[in-house]
Amino acid sequence: MLKASALYIVIIIALVIAVICSSLIVSAYFYRAQYQKKFRYDRLENNLSSGVNILLAGADTSYATEKTFSLFNGDADSVSLHRFSWGIYDVGAVRAFIQKDTLYKTFSYANPVDSAKWAAVYLVDEDRPFSLSGMTTIRGDAYIPKAGVQQAYVDNKAYQGDKRLVIGHKYVSQKQLPALDNSRLQQLEKFRDQKAAGDSSLLKTDSVTWSFLKPTRFVNFKKKAEVLQNIKLSGNIVIRSDTTLTIESTAALNGILVSAPAIIVKSGFHGSAQLFAADSIRIENNCTFDYPSCAGIVRSGTQVVKSQARITIGANTTFGGILFTYEKTDNAVKPLISVGKNAAVSGQVYSQGILELKDSTRVSGSVFTSRFLYRNTFTLYENYLINTTIDSKALSPYYLTSGLLPVANKKKKILQWLEAN
Repeated sequence: MLKASALYIVIIIALVIAVICSSLIVSAYFYRAQYQKKFRYDRLENNLSSGVNILLAGADTSYATEKTFSLFNGDADSVSLHRFSWGIYDVGAVRAFIQKDTLYKTFSYANPVDSAKWAAVYLVDEDRPFSLSGMTTIRGDAYIPKAGVQQAYVDNKAYQGDKRLVIGHKYVSQKQLPALDNSRLQQLEKFRDQKAAGDSSLLKTDSVTWSFLKPTRFVNFKKKAEVLQNIKLSGNIVIRSDTTLTIESTAALNGILVSAPAIIVKSGFHGSAQLFAADSIRIENNCTFDYPSCAGIVRSGTQVVKSQARITIGANTTFGGILFTYEKTDNAVKPLISVGKNAAVSGQVYSQGILELKDSTRVSGSVFTSRFLYRNTFTLYENYLINTTIDSKALSPYYLTSGLLPVANKKKKILQWLEAN
């Protein structure tokens, strides 16, 4: 005869077995749910990568407006692609979605350097020699006038650099610079001349980040001389002005576009931006522009202009990116890029006119110019470099250029990841 306590033991064992079985069922359900979630996430990631590769591989203008289509399985795997010009670079936006699950990425992309066209120096042949003095170093291939390169004695300084003068291959340059890309110039001209709406209400807060998944946000000062200060601006933002625009050191800019007839960046500024002006850009002393930045003069009109287009980089300033000047009409007064004492440029300088490199300047990358200029207290010297370093080998092998410049490869690569989810 069984004891009464045996019933309790059976009940307890049954409860334990029930709990274990329930736990197994819940675990199986949870595992299945997580597996499905991971599977869907992986599919979305693959679709997202496919969308990115589609934008990088092609030049289809249909993506200028957002385009949605299915990749593989009817409407189950869909992507939305959008590509648009962002200054001298391009921005792509990709969304991958399956029903209500969505992943997205925005990124800027640019061109690798074409090694066959790359050079430390390209100096237009104006039938006169190229002269070096002091502690000047040119490392990399150089396109120089047929008259050649020579040593010079200037400001009581003899040439003290490498005996080869150019540490690399020397080629004969042409009478004109290799041309900038016409399609990209047209985009910049359109951007400069665009009469976009916008107001300054965006600047009433002290920090604004605007997504590239949204329409571009325009801040338009019109004819009011404005000063950007005590504000952080990042992302899909364009600042416009019809007169001089001043950027104080207290303004923190990250990747935005700025367009005005004249732009002044005050001493001590640190950030990244693309600056486009019709007349002048002045970057004062001790500024830092992080890569990928740009400062460019774009004069698209056909009328003769008497004022000199000018980009001035102050002493002890560091600039990572591209400096360039472009005039559609050949004026008697050539555009000027002036790089101050002890300033450093990591990237490319393209001067359609004159390039002035002052004492102890350094360019890690490439210089294309029609004419060099060096000035002291009493004299101007043309096609002289004194105490200057131009080193194409010092530029990062991961550096990407703009399709605007003549050394760009047709291939596209990711420049920056801007947003992701």
